This record gives sequence, structure tokens and C-alpha cells, in this order.
Amino acid sequence: MASERFQKALEKMMEYQPKDNPDIASHTKLIEYYEELAPDLPSLIVEFPFGDIYSRSALDKKQQALVTIAGLTAFGTEPQLELHINTGFNVGLTKDQVVGAIIHLIPYVGYPKCLNALTLVKKVLAERNDVE
Repeated sequence: MASERFQKALEKMMEYQPKDNPDIASHTKLIEYYEELAPDLPSLIVEFPFGDIYSRSALDKKQQALVTIAGLTAFGTEPQLELHINTGFNVGLTKDQVVGAIIHLIPYVGYPKCLNALTLVKKVLAERNDVE
């Protein structure tokens, strides 16, 4: 049985999930993918990030998403970046906001990482049937 902390964090996580397309990258799919390999990983993915970090009130959901997208772009962690680009769109970021944030990073993290991120934006938009 899941702990109260896990349930509270899971409720917060669901606020960031896709509402109309269960096939796109999401935290729920991430948890399902690793659950058999590492049964304790779901609690690690849910409890700390969503129970402690995403529950903070200093940033709204869109700001949290942009900060996460920027960090993941800088690190070049593309599978996680794809998930969080989707998360950004799920919480209401526009294509212009996501693209603008990534382009803003070019002088700080370089063209290769930003071009890779923009490629993921195109992929995510196509999967969401929101192609330019």
C-alpha cells in the first residue's frame, strides 16, 4: 500500500500529465517502464520531485516547466527533455515560449545542445498533432 506522502505527491504529479493523449511521454509512462526493473524507483520518481519540489509555491507550473526544460537542455539529457517538453505543453506553455527559452540558451550552452532540444520540440509537436 502506498504511503500518504506518495499519494500526495502522485496527486501533484497528475497535474502535469497529458489530459488527452496517453501515448505521449509522461511521468506515468516513465514509472511503468522502470517499475519491473527497479520496484522502488516509482517512489523515488514521485515522492521527492512532486512531493517536495513541484509542491513549492515560489514558481508556477509554467515557470517550473521552463526552468526544467532549460536545465535539461543544458545537460543534454534528451530522453528526459522530451518528457519535460511535453510536460511544459501540458501545463500551458506555448511553442513560442519553449522555443524562445531554448534559443535564449544558445550563448550559454551552445548550438549543439540547443539544436538537439529544438529537434525534440519538433518531434513532440508532431506527436501531439500540433505541427506548425
